[in-house]
Amino acid sequence: FKGSLCINQTTSFPLKRVNFININMAQDIKIAVAGTGYVGLSIATLLSQHHQVTAVDVIPEKVELINNRQSPIQDEYIEKFLKEKNLNLCATLDGASAYKEADFVVIAAPTNYDPVKNYFDTSHVEEVIDLVLEVNPNAVMVIKSTIPVGYCQSLYTKYAAKGIKNLNLLFSPEFLRESKALYDNLYPSRIVVGTKTDNEQLTKAAHSFAALLQEGAIKKDIDTLFMGLTEAEAVKLFANTYLAMRVSFFNELDTYAELRGLSTKQIIDGVCLDPRIGSHYNNPSFGYGGYCLPKDTKQLLANYGDIPNNLISAIVESNRTRKDFIAERIIARKPKVVGIYRLTMKYDSDNFRQSSIQGVKKRMKAKGVEIVIFEPNLKGKKFFDAKVITDFDEFKKISDVIVANRISNELSDVSQKVYTRDLFGRD
Repeated sequence: FKGSLCINQTTSFPLKRVNFININMAQDIKIAVAGTGYVGLSIATLLSQHHQVTAVDVIPEKVELINNRQSPIQDEYIEKFLKEKNLNLCATLDGASAYKEADFVVIAAPTNYDPVKNYFDTSHVEEVIDLVLEVNPNAVMVIKSTIPVGYCQSLYTKYAAKGIKNLNLLFSPEFLRESKALYDNLYPSRIVVGTKTDNEQLTKAAHSFAALLQEGAIKKDIDTLFMGLTEAEAVKLFANTYLAMRVSFFNELDTYAELRGLSTKQIIDGVCLDPRIGSHYNNPSFGYGGYCLPKDTKQLLANYGDIPNNLISAIVESNRTRKDFIAERIIARKPKVVGIYRLTMKYDSDNFRQSSIQGVKKRMKAKGVEIVIFEPNLKGKKFFDAKVITDFDEFKKISDVIVANRISNELSDVSQKVYTRDLFGRD
Protein backbone atom coordinates (compact mmCIF):
# COMPACT_ATOMS: atom_id res chain seq x y z
CA PHE A 1 0.00 0.00 0.00
CA LYS A 2 1.11 3.54 -0.66
CA GLY A 3 2.29 5.15 2.54
CA SER A 4 2.44 1.89 4.46
CA LEU A 5 4.98 -0.66 5.55
CA CYS A 6 3.23 -3.78 6.80
CA ILE A 7 4.69 -5.84 9.56
CA ASN A 8 3.52 -9.17 9.56
CA GLN A 9 -36.76 3.74 10.43
CA THR A 10 -36.51 0.45 12.06
CA THR A 11 -38.70 0.32 15.17
CA SER A 12 -40.60 -2.81 14.17
CA PHE A 13 -37.50 -4.99 14.37
CA PRO A 14 -37.68 -7.44 17.29
CA LEU A 15 -34.76 -7.26 19.70
CA LYS A 16 -32.58 -10.34 19.61
CA ARG A 17 -30.30 -11.20 22.49
CA VAL A 18 -27.72 -13.99 22.42
CA ASN A 19 -24.61 -14.76 24.41
CA PHE A 20 -22.39 -16.54 21.90
CA ILE A 21 -22.77 -16.77 18.15
CA ASN A 22 -21.58 -20.07 16.75
CA ILE A 23 -20.42 -19.06 13.28
CA ASN A 24 -17.57 -20.85 11.56
CA MET A 25 -15.32 -17.87 10.99
CA ALA A 26 -13.10 -18.04 7.93
CA GLN A 27 -9.48 -17.26 8.64
CA ASP A 28 -8.94 -15.10 5.54
CA ILE A 29 -11.40 -12.32 6.36
CA LYS A 30 -9.95 -8.96 5.41
CA ILE A 31 -10.89 -5.93 7.49
CA ALA A 32 -10.10 -2.25 6.97
CA VAL A 33 -10.47 0.21 9.84
CA ALA A 34 -10.87 3.90 9.01
CA GLY A 35 -9.36 5.97 11.82
CA THR A 36 -6.77 5.12 14.47
CA GLY A 37 -8.03 6.93 17.54
CA TYR A 38 -9.14 5.07 20.65
CA VAL A 39 -12.04 3.37 18.85
CA GLY A 40 -10.33 2.53 15.59
CA LEU A 41 -6.97 1.37 16.91
CA SER A 42 -8.49 -0.76 19.67
CA ILE A 43 -10.82 -2.49 17.18
CA ALA A 44 -7.96 -2.96 14.70
CA THR A 45 -5.80 -4.49 17.41
CA LEU A 46 -8.60 -6.75 18.63
CA LEU A 47 -9.52 -8.12 15.21
CA SER A 48 -5.94 -8.50 13.96
CA GLN A 49 -5.37 -11.30 16.47
CA HIS A 50 -7.20 -13.63 14.04
CA HIS A 51 -7.67 -11.74 10.77
CA GLN A 52 -5.87 -9.48 8.33
CA VAL A 53 -6.49 -5.87 9.34
CA THR A 54 -5.41 -2.67 7.62
CA ALA A 55 -5.73 0.53 9.64
CA VAL A 56 -6.20 3.72 7.61
CA ASP A 57 -5.28 7.20 8.77
CA VAL A 58 -4.41 10.54 7.18
CA ILE A 59 -1.52 11.33 9.55
CA PRO A 60 1.80 9.83 8.34
CA GLU A 61 3.35 9.87 11.81
CA LYS A 62 0.55 7.67 13.23
CA VAL A 63 0.85 5.22 10.34
CA GLU A 64 4.59 4.94 10.85
CA LEU A 65 4.24 4.39 14.59
CA ILE A 66 1.69 1.60 14.15
CA ASN A 67 3.82 -0.14 11.52
CA ASN A 68 6.74 0.04 13.94
CA ARG A 69 4.51 -1.52 16.61
CA GLN A 70 4.23 1.64 18.68
CA SER A 71 0.92 3.09 19.78
CA PRO A 72 0.18 6.70 18.80
CA ILE A 73 -2.22 6.93 21.76
CA GLN A 74 -1.77 6.18 25.45
CA ASP A 75 -3.46 2.85 26.16
CA GLU A 76 -1.71 0.19 28.25
CA TYR A 77 -3.29 -2.81 26.51
CA ILE A 78 -2.81 -1.48 22.98
CA GLU A 79 0.83 -0.76 23.74
CA LYS A 80 1.28 -4.25 25.20
CA PHE A 81 -0.45 -6.04 22.32
CA LEU A 82 1.47 -4.13 19.64
CA LYS A 83 4.73 -4.98 21.34
CA GLU A 84 4.12 -8.59 22.37
CA LYS A 85 1.41 -10.12 20.17
CA ASN A 86 1.79 -11.56 16.68
CA LEU A 87 -0.84 -9.31 15.09
CA ASN A 88 -1.78 -9.40 11.41
CA LEU A 89 -1.95 -5.62 11.32
CA CYS A 90 -0.54 -2.90 9.13
CA ALA A 91 -1.35 0.78 8.69
CA THR A 92 -1.60 2.87 5.54
CA LEU A 93 -2.41 6.31 4.20
CA ASP A 94 -4.02 4.77 1.11
CA GLY A 95 -7.66 4.22 2.00
CA ALA A 96 -8.72 3.20 -1.50
CA SER A 97 -6.32 0.26 -1.59
CA ALA A 98 -7.29 -0.86 1.90
CA TYR A 99 -11.03 -0.68 1.26
CA LYS A 100 -10.79 -2.35 -2.18
CA GLU A 101 -9.70 -5.66 -0.64
CA ALA A 102 -11.85 -5.57 2.50
CA ASP A 103 -14.80 -7.75 3.45
CA PHE A 104 -15.64 -5.40 6.33
CA VAL A 105 -14.81 -1.71 6.57
CA VAL A 106 -15.06 -0.43 10.15
CA ILE A 107 -15.60 3.33 10.19
CA ALA A 108 -14.16 5.00 13.28
CA ALA A 109 -13.77 8.48 11.86
CA PRO A 110 -14.13 11.45 14.25
CA THR A 111 -17.55 13.10 14.56
CA ASN A 112 -17.04 16.29 16.52
CA TYR A 113 -20.11 18.20 17.67
CA ASP A 114 -20.82 21.36 15.69
CA PRO A 115 -22.34 23.90 18.15
CA VAL A 116 -23.56 26.11 15.30
CA LYS A 117 -25.56 23.36 13.59
CA ASN A 118 -26.41 21.53 16.85
CA TYR A 119 -25.31 18.36 15.10
CA PHE A 120 -22.39 15.97 14.84
CA ASP A 121 -20.03 16.73 11.96
CA THR A 122 -20.38 13.45 10.07
CA SER A 123 -18.48 14.58 6.97
CA HIS A 124 -15.52 12.26 7.63
CA VAL A 125 -17.86 9.27 7.93
CA GLU A 126 -19.42 10.04 4.57
CA GLU A 127 -16.02 10.56 2.97
CA VAL A 128 -15.17 6.97 3.89
CA ILE A 129 -18.54 5.66 2.67
CA ASP A 130 -18.16 7.46 -0.65
CA LEU A 131 -14.70 5.98 -1.19
CA VAL A 132 -15.81 2.46 -0.25
CA LEU A 133 -18.76 2.66 -2.65
CA GLU A 134 -16.36 3.77 -5.37
CA VAL A 135 -13.79 1.00 -4.95
CA ASN A 136 -15.67 -1.87 -3.26
CA PRO A 137 -19.47 -1.48 -3.12
CA ASN A 138 -19.91 -5.06 -1.91
CA ALA A 139 -18.00 -4.44 1.34
CA VAL A 140 -20.00 -4.38 4.56
CA MET A 141 -19.49 -1.04 6.28
CA VAL A 142 -19.81 -0.90 10.06
CA ILE A 143 -20.03 2.58 11.57
CA LYS A 144 -18.38 2.74 15.00
CA SER A 145 -18.30 6.54 15.15
CA THR A 146 -20.91 8.14 17.40
CA ILE A 147 -23.69 9.54 15.24
CA PRO A 148 -27.09 11.23 15.64
CA VAL A 149 -30.23 9.17 16.12
CA GLY A 150 -31.68 8.44 12.68
CA TYR A 151 -28.43 9.07 10.81
CA CYS A 152 -28.03 5.63 9.22
CA GLN A 153 -31.59 5.65 7.92
CA SER A 154 -30.93 9.09 6.43
CA LEU A 155 -27.89 7.65 4.63
CA TYR A 156 -29.98 4.89 3.09
CA THR A 157 -32.43 7.54 1.88
CA LYS A 158 -29.66 9.81 0.61
CA TYR A 159 -27.84 7.14 -1.37
CA ALA A 160 -31.07 5.60 -2.71
CA ALA A 161 -31.88 9.03 -4.18
CA LYS A 162 -28.54 8.81 -5.99
CA GLY A 163 -29.51 5.43 -7.42
CA ILE A 164 -27.31 3.45 -5.01
CA LYS A 165 -29.35 0.60 -3.63
CA ASN A 166 -26.47 -1.67 -2.64
CA LEU A 167 -25.55 0.12 0.60
CA ASN A 168 -24.33 -2.50 3.05
CA LEU A 169 -24.34 -0.45 6.23
CA LEU A 170 -24.42 -1.52 9.89
CA PHE A 171 -24.04 0.48 13.09
CA SER A 172 -22.30 -0.93 16.17
CA PRO A 173 -21.88 1.53 19.04
CA GLU A 174 -18.71 1.44 21.11
CA PHE A 175 -18.64 1.60 24.90
CA LEU A 176 -15.00 2.36 25.57
CA ARG A 177 -13.02 4.40 28.05
CA GLU A 178 -10.04 6.55 27.16
CA SER A 179 -6.76 4.75 27.90
CA LYS A 180 -8.68 1.48 28.44
CA ALA A 181 -10.18 1.08 24.98
CA LEU A 182 -8.64 -2.29 24.11
CA TYR A 183 -9.35 -3.64 27.60
CA ASP A 184 -13.01 -2.73 27.12
CA ASN A 185 -13.01 -4.61 23.81
CA LEU A 186 -11.40 -7.64 25.41
CA TYR A 187 -13.88 -7.60 28.31
CA PRO A 188 -16.95 -5.89 26.82
CA SER A 189 -20.05 -5.09 28.84
CA ARG A 190 -22.14 -5.94 25.76
CA ILE A 191 -22.05 -6.02 21.99
CA VAL A 192 -24.76 -4.12 20.10
CA VAL A 193 -25.22 -4.30 16.34
CA GLY A 194 -27.90 -2.38 14.47
CA THR A 195 -28.98 -3.47 11.02
CA LYS A 196 -31.51 -2.76 8.29
CA THR A 197 -34.14 -5.22 9.32
CA ASP A 198 -35.69 -6.09 5.98
CA ASN A 199 -32.42 -7.33 4.51
CA GLU A 200 -31.55 -10.95 5.28
CA GLN A 201 -28.02 -10.61 3.92
CA LEU A 202 -27.26 -7.67 6.19
CA THR A 203 -28.75 -9.48 9.17
CA LYS A 204 -26.30 -12.32 8.54
CA ALA A 205 -23.49 -9.77 8.20
CA ALA A 206 -24.47 -8.27 11.56
CA HIS A 207 -24.15 -11.69 13.19
CA SER A 208 -20.80 -12.25 11.46
CA PHE A 209 -19.43 -8.92 12.70
CA ALA A 210 -20.60 -9.65 16.25
CA ALA A 211 -18.88 -13.01 16.00
CA LEU A 212 -15.63 -11.26 15.00
CA LEU A 213 -15.82 -9.12 18.14
CA GLN A 214 -16.58 -12.15 20.30
CA GLU A 215 -13.74 -14.11 18.72
CA GLY A 216 -11.20 -11.41 19.63
CA ALA A 217 -12.45 -10.91 23.19
CA ILE A 218 -11.05 -12.70 26.21
CA LYS A 219 -14.43 -12.63 27.91
CA LYS A 220 -16.66 -15.12 26.11
CA ASP A 221 -20.05 -14.91 27.82
CA ILE A 222 -20.99 -11.56 26.27
CA ASP A 223 -24.53 -10.21 26.07
CA THR A 224 -25.02 -9.54 22.36
CA LEU A 225 -27.98 -7.53 21.13
CA PHE A 226 -29.27 -7.18 17.56
CA MET A 227 -31.70 -4.38 16.84
CA GLY A 228 -32.71 -1.76 14.32
CA LEU A 229 -30.20 0.86 13.19
CA THR A 230 -32.00 3.75 14.86
CA GLU A 231 -32.44 1.89 18.14
CA ALA A 232 -28.71 1.11 18.20
CA GLU A 233 -27.90 4.79 17.62
CA ALA A 234 -30.19 5.72 20.51
CA VAL A 235 -28.56 3.16 22.83
CA LYS A 236 -25.20 4.94 22.50
CA LEU A 237 -26.47 8.47 23.15
CA PHE A 238 -28.82 7.52 26.00
CA ALA A 239 -26.12 5.42 27.70
CA ASN A 240 -23.60 8.26 27.68
CA THR A 241 -26.23 10.81 28.72
CA TYR A 242 -27.12 8.63 31.70
CA LEU A 243 -23.45 8.57 32.75
CA ALA A 244 -23.31 12.36 32.36
CA MET A 245 -26.44 12.62 34.50
CA ARG A 246 -24.80 10.55 37.23
CA VAL A 247 -21.68 12.73 37.17
CA SER A 248 -23.87 15.83 37.34
CA PHE A 249 -25.90 14.46 40.24
CA PHE A 250 -22.89 13.84 42.46
CA ASN A 251 -21.33 17.14 41.44
CA GLU A 252 -24.49 18.97 42.51
CA LEU A 253 -24.50 16.99 45.75
CA ASP A 254 -20.94 18.19 46.28
CA THR A 255 -21.88 21.79 45.50
CA TYR A 256 -24.62 21.65 48.12
CA ALA A 257 -22.35 20.09 50.74
CA GLU A 258 -19.49 22.52 50.14
CA LEU A 259 -21.70 25.59 50.47
CA ARG A 260 -23.41 24.19 53.57
CA GLY A 261 -20.16 23.16 55.23
CA LEU A 262 -21.02 19.44 55.13
CA SER A 263 -18.87 16.40 54.42
CA THR A 264 -19.51 15.41 50.81
CA LYS A 265 -17.72 12.10 51.30
CA GLN A 266 -19.87 11.06 54.23
CA ILE A 267 -23.04 11.86 52.31
CA ILE A 268 -21.89 10.01 49.19
CA ASP A 269 -20.83 6.98 51.24
CA GLY A 270 -24.24 6.84 52.87
CA VAL A 271 -26.13 7.31 49.61
CA CYS A 272 -24.10 4.83 47.59
CA LEU A 273 -24.35 1.90 50.01
CA ASP A 274 -27.86 1.50 48.63
CA PRO A 275 -27.31 -1.37 46.13
CA ARG A 276 -29.73 0.26 43.72
CA ILE A 277 -27.31 3.20 43.48
CA GLY A 278 -23.87 1.62 43.93
CA SER A 279 -20.42 3.07 44.58
CA HIS A 280 -19.41 3.86 41.01
CA TYR A 281 -19.32 7.03 38.94
CA ASN A 282 -19.72 8.99 42.14
CA ASN A 283 -16.43 10.87 42.60
CA PRO A 284 -16.98 14.65 42.34
CA SER A 285 -15.13 16.53 39.63
CA PHE A 286 -15.14 19.87 37.85
CA GLY A 287 -17.78 18.54 35.46
CA TYR A 288 -18.08 15.76 32.93
CA GLY A 289 -15.72 16.15 30.03
CA GLY A 290 -13.59 14.16 27.62
CA TYR A 291 -14.32 13.30 24.03
CA CYS A 292 -17.73 11.63 24.42
CA LEU A 293 -20.01 12.90 27.16
CA PRO A 294 -20.13 16.63 26.30
CA LYS A 295 -20.89 16.11 22.62
CA ASP A 296 -23.19 13.10 23.08
CA THR A 297 -25.42 14.87 25.60
CA LYS A 298 -25.74 17.91 23.34
CA GLN A 299 -26.48 15.74 20.31
CA LEU A 300 -29.18 13.82 22.16
CA LEU A 301 -30.74 17.08 23.31
CA ALA A 302 -30.69 18.33 19.71
CA ASN A 303 -32.32 15.05 18.60
CA TYR A 304 -35.18 15.70 21.01
CA GLY A 305 -36.19 18.80 19.07
CA ASP A 306 -39.79 19.54 20.03
CA ILE A 307 -40.15 16.37 22.09
CA PRO A 308 -41.00 17.31 25.71
CA ASN A 309 -38.08 16.93 28.12
CA ASN A 310 -36.71 18.45 31.29
CA LEU A 311 -34.01 16.06 32.40
CA ILE A 312 -31.90 15.92 29.21
CA SER A 313 -31.65 19.70 28.93
CA ALA A 314 -30.92 19.95 32.68
CA ILE A 315 -27.95 17.57 32.32
CA VAL A 316 -26.34 19.82 29.72
CA GLU A 317 -27.04 22.97 31.75
CA SER A 318 -25.85 21.38 35.00
CA ASN A 319 -22.37 20.91 33.57
CA ARG A 320 -22.10 24.61 32.73
CA THR A 321 -23.33 25.54 36.20
CA ARG A 322 -20.76 23.29 37.85
CA LYS A 323 -17.87 24.92 35.99
CA ASP A 324 -19.19 28.36 36.91
CA PHE A 325 -19.35 27.32 40.57
CA ILE A 326 -15.84 25.85 40.62
CA ALA A 327 -14.36 28.98 39.01
CA GLU A 328 -16.15 31.22 41.51
CA ARG A 329 -14.87 29.19 44.48
CA ILE A 330 -11.29 29.48 43.27
CA ILE A 331 -11.57 33.21 42.52
CA ALA A 332 -13.01 33.73 46.02
CA ARG A 333 -9.58 32.83 47.40
CA LYS A 334 -8.26 35.97 45.65
CA PRO A 335 -5.18 34.38 44.10
CA LYS A 336 -2.79 36.42 41.98
CA VAL A 337 -1.66 33.33 40.06
CA VAL A 338 -3.67 30.15 39.60
CA GLY A 339 -1.80 27.02 38.58
CA ILE A 340 -3.63 24.40 36.52
CA TYR A 341 -2.27 20.97 37.39
CA ARG A 342 -2.78 18.76 34.32
CA LEU A 343 -5.36 19.28 31.61
CA THR A 344 -6.20 15.61 31.19
CA MET A 345 -9.51 14.23 32.44
CA LYS A 346 -8.13 10.91 33.71
CA TYR A 347 -5.04 9.63 35.43
CA ASP A 348 -3.74 7.36 32.68
CA SER A 349 -4.75 9.46 29.68
CA ASP A 350 -2.78 11.83 27.48
CA ASN A 351 -5.95 13.31 26.01
CA PHE A 352 -7.37 16.61 27.22
CA ARG A 353 -9.98 17.33 24.54
CA GLN A 354 -13.00 18.97 26.17
CA SER A 355 -11.58 18.39 29.67
CA SER A 356 -13.67 20.12 32.32
CA ILE A 357 -10.68 21.88 33.84
CA GLN A 358 -10.27 23.81 30.59
CA GLY A 359 -13.76 25.23 31.05
CA VAL A 360 -12.84 26.32 34.56
CA LYS A 361 -9.62 27.85 33.29
CA LYS A 362 -11.44 29.88 30.61
CA ARG A 363 -13.89 31.25 33.17
CA MET A 364 -11.10 32.40 35.48
CA LYS A 365 -9.13 33.86 32.58
CA ALA A 366 -12.19 35.88 31.56
CA LYS A 367 -12.23 37.39 35.07
CA GLY A 368 -8.64 38.57 34.70
CA VAL A 369 -6.92 35.86 36.76
CA GLU A 370 -3.37 35.01 35.69
CA ILE A 371 -3.15 31.33 34.75
CA VAL A 372 -0.13 29.05 34.48
CA ILE A 373 -0.28 25.40 33.42
CA PHE A 374 1.71 22.31 34.26
CA GLU A 375 1.00 19.67 31.61
CA PRO A 376 3.84 17.37 30.45
CA ASN A 377 1.92 16.52 27.27
CA LEU A 378 2.05 20.12 26.04
CA LYS A 379 4.96 21.01 23.78
CA GLY A 380 4.64 24.78 23.44
CA LYS A 381 5.26 27.63 25.87
CA LYS A 382 1.66 28.87 25.69
CA PHE A 383 -1.77 27.23 25.74
CA PHE A 384 -4.64 29.58 24.85
CA ASP A 385 -2.81 32.62 26.25
CA ALA A 386 -1.77 30.82 29.45
CA LYS A 387 1.91 30.22 30.21
CA VAL A 388 3.04 26.60 30.25
CA ILE A 389 5.52 25.83 33.07
CA THR A 390 7.71 22.79 32.50
CA ASP A 391 9.61 23.02 35.81
CA PHE A 392 7.28 21.44 38.38
CA ASP A 393 9.01 23.03 41.38
CA GLU A 394 8.70 26.48 39.80
CA PHE A 395 5.04 25.78 39.02
CA LYS A 396 4.30 24.94 42.65
CA LYS A 397 6.24 27.95 43.91
CA ILE A 398 4.60 30.66 41.79
CA SER A 399 1.03 29.33 42.06
CA ASP A 400 -1.07 30.82 44.86
CA VAL A 401 -3.79 28.21 44.22
CA ILE A 402 -3.20 24.92 42.41
CA VAL A 403 -6.30 23.58 40.69
CA ALA A 404 -6.41 19.80 40.24
CA ASN A 405 -9.39 17.94 38.83
CA ARG A 406 -7.71 14.75 39.99
CA ILE A 407 -5.31 14.79 42.94
CA SER A 408 -1.79 13.36 42.86
CA ASN A 409 0.94 12.49 45.35
CA GLU A 410 3.09 15.00 43.46
CA LEU A 411 1.12 17.73 45.21
CA SER A 412 1.39 16.39 48.76
CA ASP A 413 4.02 18.95 49.80
CA VAL A 414 1.78 21.86 48.74
CA SER A 415 -1.57 20.41 49.78
CA GLN A 416 -2.56 23.69 51.46
CA LYS A 417 -2.50 25.36 48.03
CA VAL A 418 -4.53 22.72 46.23
CA TYR A 419 -8.17 23.15 45.25
CA THR A 420 -9.78 19.88 44.16
CA ARG A 421 -13.09 18.09 44.54
CA ASP A 422 -11.48 14.65 44.09
CA LEU A 423 -12.55 12.80 47.25
CA PHE A 424 -11.82 9.19 46.38
CA GLY A 425 -8.54 9.43 44.44
CA ARG A 426 -9.92 7.78 41.31
CA ASP A 427 -11.60 8.64 38.04
